[in-house]
Amino acid sequence: MSDFDSNPFADPRANNPFSDPSVQQAAGGGQRQGALDDFNPFADGNQTRPLNQGVPPPRSSQTQPAIMTPSDDPPPYSQSGAQKVDTSELQRRQEWQFSMMPDSSVHEDIGEELERKAAELQKKEQELKNASMAGGKKENNWPPLPKFFPIGPCFYQDFNVDIPLEFQRIVKLTYYLWGFHVLVLFLNFLGSLAYFITNSSGGATFGLSILWLVLFTPCSFICWYRPLYKAFRSDSSFNFFVFFFIFFFQFCVYVVQCLGITDFTVGWINGLKTVGESAGAGAFMLIIAFLFTIEAVVSIVLLIKVHRIYRSTGASFQKAQAEFANGVMRNEAVRGAASDAAAGAARSAVAGYGSENRY
Repeated sequence: MSDFDSNPFADPRANNPFSDPSVQQAAGGGQRQGALDDFNPFADGNQTRPLNQGVPPPRSSQTQPAIMTPSDDPPPYSQSGAQKVDTSELQRRQEWQFSMMPDSSVHEDIGEELERKAAELQKKEQELKNASMAGGKKENNWPPLPKFFPIGPCFYQDFNVDIPLEFQRIVKLTYYLWGFHVLVLFLNFLGSLAYFITNSSGGATFGLSILWLVLFTPCSFICWYRPLYKAFRSDSSFNFFVFFFIFFFQFCVYVVQCLGITDFTVGWINGLKTVGESAGAGAFMLIIAFLFTIEAVVSIVLLIKVHRIYRSTGASFQKAQAEFANGVMRNEAVRGAASDAAAGAARSAVAGYGSENRY
């Protein structure tokens, strides 16, 4: 049949055997089956894996760079109003926070504490400034006497500045022991007075109590507390030896004082004797004897602890001798006396040599 019998307006795919839907479904069944096999409802948020995985996407002919170059410059930096906060603004905010507190006594206490801390810091800064201006020489601050007192402080003492942190506790303990020692000596004076009033034979004990109070108060500070302070301040073996030598005798004195033998002080023996005559005076004397006993126990414990620290620092008697010799030679009076003695010996030697030549 000729081509003129065909319909020109008919679908050209009508007579195509491959355009049948059943044939197309059978042809695409392999792809759909692969897509169903790759589907996992529990992986990657219920998304199927694309069929064209591993095939790079087509590159576009017109690509743009990843980092865009700005066409305009950034605006110049200017300090905002929020950044312009001075101390007055901070103080105003702090006052506002204090005013918002319900209890006025709370922020008053906080303000007083802050002022006290600021005063302490200012005082420390002033002391350091004065020390630097004086060439490292520190101004004496102990004992803390008032300004109108005719006698000024004799020593400089500051645990936080002079003593290393690991030794501040034991030095402060020694200082408190010295203060407790002075208090017990004063109570011993009162107890000796009560003993003298009760028993006329206690006159010697009362007289010695005045001597102990007047003499032992400054001597104990100078002879065993200050050497220990200077020993830990400068790691001085010589001052350690001075402390050990004097403080051991101080311990022996504490033992004698707590016993109360030979009318030396009011102690256990004199206190027990006085209880039968006067209960009040005897009880007061026994309390003083107990305080002397506490001093003896604390002193021997302190002596052992300081000796352990001393042995751990590697100090020795030879080092103490060397420090003593250097200290003696640095003394202006000793050097002046040595130079005068050497000059006198030289003059006498020259005079003797001249007289021998003359004859």
